[in-house]
Amino acid sequence: MDAQSVTFSFFLIFSGAAALATLALYTRQPLIIAYIVLGGLFGPSGLGWVTDLSLLADIAHIGIIFLLFLLGLDMQPSALVSTLKKSTPVAVLSSLAFFSSSAFIVWLLDFNLTESAVIGVAMMFSSTIIGIKLLPTTVLHHRHIGEMMIGLLLLQDILAIIALIALNAFGDAQSSNLAEQIIRPAIGLPLLITGCYLVVKHLLLPVLARFDRFQEYLFLVAIGWCLGVAELSASIGLSAEIGAFIAGVTIATSPISQYIAISLKPLRDFFLVLFFFSVGARLELSALPSVALAVGALSLGILIFKPLVYRALLGGVSERKELAWNMGFRLGQASEFSLLIAYVAVAKDLLSAEGAVLIQAVTIITLLASSYIVIMNFPTPIAIRDDLRRD
Repeated sequence: MDAQSVTFSFFLIFSGAAALATLALYTRQPLIIAYIVLGGLFGPSGLGWVTDLSLLADIAHIGIIFLLFLLGLDMQPSALVSTLKKSTPVAVLSSLAFFSSSAFIVWLLDFNLTESAVIGVAMMFSSTIIGIKLLPTTVLHHRHIGEMMIGLLLLQDILAIIALIALNAFGDAQSSNLAEQIIRPAIGLPLLITGCYLVVKHLLLPVLARFDRFQEYLFLVAIGWCLGVAELSASIGLSAEIGAFIAGVTIATSPISQYIAISLKPLRDFFLVLFFFSVGARLELSALPSVALAVGALSLGILIFKPLVYRALLGGVSERKELAWNMGFRLGQASEFSLLIAYVAVAKDLLSAEGAVLIQAVTIITLLASSYIVIMNFPTPIAIRDDLRRD
């Protein structure tokens, strides 16, 4: 894609997003819906005006990295440790429940065992973007939900990395490669956390404190630190998202962290528009009829089963009933990682084209339906009703 076509693609995406967003607001619909619908309309399965989706997906991935960085900025290390202790059993047990139920549903619908297992893995995770973007932060109990949600999503992120490593290694059929890919991140994660803590304490915070009156400098250092740690994390076998989160947590104790968070929010939103556009554009509409029954059954199962499981498990760790239901519905969808797992599995010949379309369709449907459920019933920053709108 040359420079001119990149400019034209951005013109189509953001002009179209502005038009559909205006229509969505007039009709009291979530803005996220407009971005996904726009992707389906302008993408290869629609009008075909935007075709280089790999470039857009790479650019949009930066939005997820910034989102995790901003989450880390709001998470004090002591609160994170406490949250992870409570989140771990919920994350493990819920992942097992979602894997087994999803795999069983598609196996009943004539997918083979390997494909059923891959689809089950893809359905284990919930969306970081939907969960966090629709969560208010100005009310105390929502901050508590946010801490628990971040802990759960972070653990799911780690499980997703393990799943991707296993898919790559299983597809290559190299056991030595599998051992290397598991050992390297297991050793690298504590080293990365320790290294980031030392760099922030002895270098980054003193420099930021010395030049804190230069706002442009703070902005540049924050972006460099976020992307640098994200890239380092990816190079040792973890994900860029985990690295960005660690980068944010390590400077969360500094008063400057809140200024950085405010400065980066517009940049994050820019990239997230591209992310949701690419989600809609990647759906292969022509293959949907062949898997329509499986898409309907699995989507319905996730939208009903996930909130119930989270409600039961969170109730078991002493969360109040109303908070457990609240978080259960906020996490009641498939994940961005579901799409990534589908792409890797297809590349490794572990999943058919129909299986990939199934995962894509279920992910998009549950993202859309879950957004509606949350926005219509729970406080969010983009709620349609004034009494539910909370920043």
